[in-house]
Amino acid sequence: MAESSPTKHRVARRQSMELDTNLTSSSGPLNEELQCSVCLDVFTDPVTVPCGHNFCKSCLNQCWDKSETCCCPLCKETFSKRPDLKINTALRQVIQLFKEKFCLKKSDVLCDICDEKKLKALKSCLICQSSYCETHLEPHQRVPRLKKHKLINAVENLEDYLCQKHERPLELFCRDDQTCVCLSCTDGDHKTHNTVPLEEESEEKKMQVTKIQTDVQQMIQERMKKIQDIKHSAELRKQITEKEKEESAELLMAMIRSIERCQTELLEMMEQKQKAAEKQEEKLILELQQEIAELKLRNTELEQLSHTEDHLHFLQIYPSLCSPFNIKEWPDINVNTPVSLNTLRTTLIQLQQTLDETEFKRMHLYAVDVTLDPDTANPELILSDDGKQVSHGDTKRNVPDNPERFDYCSFVLGKEGFSSGRFYFEVQVTNKTGWNLGVARESVIRKGDITLSPRNGYWTIWLRNGNEYEALANPSGLLSLRVKPQKVGVFVDYEEGLVSFFDVESKSHIYSFTGQTFTEKLYPYFCPFQNKDGKNSAPLIISPVNYNK
Repeated sequence: MAESSPTKHRVARRQSMELDTNLTSSSGPLNEELQCSVCLDVFTDPVTVPCGHNFCKSCLNQCWDKSETCCCPLCKETFSKRPDLKINTALRQVIQLFKEKFCLKKSDVLCDICDEKKLKALKSCLICQSSYCETHLEPHQRVPRLKKHKLINAVENLEDYLCQKHERPLELFCRDDQTCVCLSCTDGDHKTHNTVPLEEESEEKKMQVTKIQTDVQQMIQERMKKIQDIKHSAELRKQITEKEKEESAELLMAMIRSIERCQTELLEMMEQKQKAAEKQEEKLILELQQEIAELKLRNTELEQLSHTEDHLHFLQIYPSLCSPFNIKEWPDINVNTPVSLNTLRTTLIQLQQTLDETEFKRMHLYAVDVTLDPDTANPELILSDDGKQVSHGDTKRNVPDNPERFDYCSFVLGKEGFSSGRFYFEVQVTNKTGWNLGVARESVIRKGDITLSPRNGYWTIWLRNGNEYEALANPSGLLSLRVKPQKVGVFVDYEEGLVSFFDVESKSHIYSFTGQTFTEKLYPYFCPFQNKDGKNSAPLIISPVNYNK
């Protein structure tokens, strides 16, 4: 028989008393913070009065309705005007979470047949709507008629296991409507629907839970890795900042007094960006930690769900736990370098067109050893054995047509790629009437005719017809040079988005691509142009950087 209404009230009251007992017996500040000093019960709609004490909203209103003055029932502070009570939503959420925590602890289900001392029930009968201890369960294991009844592990909410329409046990799952049904339902609204036993659907869903668990664990690991990346990025950024400060002081001390103002502005910008970067990193770490906590909680719930034998409970809670994850797509973590000295360098270029001795030597600190990559070289190009020289030949060489090779344009890339920081290399262009130098991103198109521009992944300048220098920007622009460079220096600041070209001999600036955004590896790029019947046969030579020059 179904559990009577008084019995339900007794169960609810018992659970409430258990919660109150747990609260009363708990140590620490929770005992005081979560109980109203008026009703001595857990807060209901808690409100905070101006003196800082908390009460149930109804308790406080009753106190004030019975008194001519409005004062705090705890500290007796009197208020000249009756405060407008607003529910403390944060405290209410804490109370709700605390209640849910205790409600999740299932109390023992007691036998409905025992007269005096109630024993713990072993099974519940969905037909009889009663729970039985080991002794009173015996008839269901012996009497043929009772042996046909549906027994489940002991539960208190037996009515939840019955069809509300037909009052028969929920034994099937309708896949069309995604709900649990009884046998009678299959003769009515679900007659033509796809229904399967609860056990079958439960097992299938558990397999899905296992997969989701794997995904959750992977997301946890990814976010923990992301936190490590942020911390590593922060440490690297701090090191770069210290180095930048030292170099900034050395560089600015060598400048004329008219540009001393740039030092103060630069240092202020560096500190501001440093603080902004630290704040952003702390925010990202906090967000990732919060997502990890949520995912761990979801993983724990899924772990408990995957082992439950209560098929109905499993299928009822499954949709909420296995719903799509509302998570944020996290970007890759890169070192966000503080304000670079190249910001200062750009200002100096506007103020004066030549670099002084200190600045030019500082740029040499980022020199790298570049070697030509034969797998990328156009078949008409001739590379030296040491990979330091390239010239244009008259005929095509018989080389493999691999995906990395330029098959139409006379291009070749360096072997070394760079995805962060700064790098610098020098190329000798003596006795050439045409050449093309710069950097290219890793994913550039390498087959067929190619248009050189930053949009297509090339940051280059060239010489044509012996005296026409041009920066291949958007749009391209002719360059006016005082002297013909014999050796060209190429400097790249990845985080700053800067690619600069210099005349090494005169220590003068040629051109800079500024404000660029790099998202993949950059490779040194070389094109010697066609030899023009020997007129442009001289090779491009990657030269070692002379630090003392």
